[in-house]
Amino acid sequence: MGSAQALQVIDASDGASVEAILSIQEPTRIRIEGSAITDIFGNIYSSGCAALPTPAALPVGASPAVGTPASAPPASSINPVGEIVLECDRDKGEIYVRPVGEGKKPINLFVSSARGTYTLVLRRADTPADTIVIRDKAALQRRADTAAARPAPGAAASHVRGLKALLVAMASGHVPSDIQVDTIGQPVPLWREARFTLERTYRGRGLLGERYVLQNVSDTPMVLTEAEFDREDDESGSVAGIAIEHHNLRPGERTVVFVIRKEVQP
Repeated sequence: MGSAQALQVIDASDGASVEAILSIQEPTRIRIEGSAITDIFGNIYSSGCAALPTPAALPVGASPAVGTPASAPPASSINPVGEIVLECDRDKGEIYVRPVGEGKKPINLFVSSARGTYTLVLRRADTPADTIVIRDKAALQRRADTAAARPAPGAAASHVRGLKALLVAMASGHVPSDIQVDTIGQPVPLWREARFTLERTYRGRGLLGERYVLQNVSDTPMVLTEAEFDREDDESGSVAGIAIEHHNLRPGERTVVFVIRKEVQP
């Protein structure tokens, strides 16, 4: 059931190993935040991901053995010593996996995107259907750099570092003790084609951070730019930085928008 589906968000970097939980009863969805999966390497038992006609198609394949890249085998092909069943959602660039057999040892799976290759150590557990979201640490830093690239005129280097630190805290969920976090959940008028909600605010160090969720509720793709959210507010303070998680949204898709303001002193 969709309501029973959980979410594992794991911070990863190219080449590093990270652990996650793999349901032994239900398929586990795996996706990369902000990027499509292009390759899967592992000890695959069977795959429903047929080989695609062009290398650019996503995902391009899965291998029958660890470390041996290959196009995905036909759906009828079985690797008797394989550990995992693989299915692909090409439109979304996501995969679904389910372990095979009664083994207890963790399953290693290598998942690649245009940004890098992430090593997943999947530990089996009797849990409901789940989603694993791989979040690239380098992408968090790039978003921080994007916001800090728009500092107020004459801003000191320490202020720019403060912008980046606050954005990384907002995006990662690891918030320093001197930052006050308030859950808001308030709809904000924006455009007819969008549903825009202020999720949380982050206050401290002379800055006010706002984390919004924007959903494309139209039936056409939407392209977003930072300039569209540079709205001055005399009560909250002037805008010091903006970052958007996904700039292109298909109908129904969502993205996170971060706005950082210089807090107005009383």
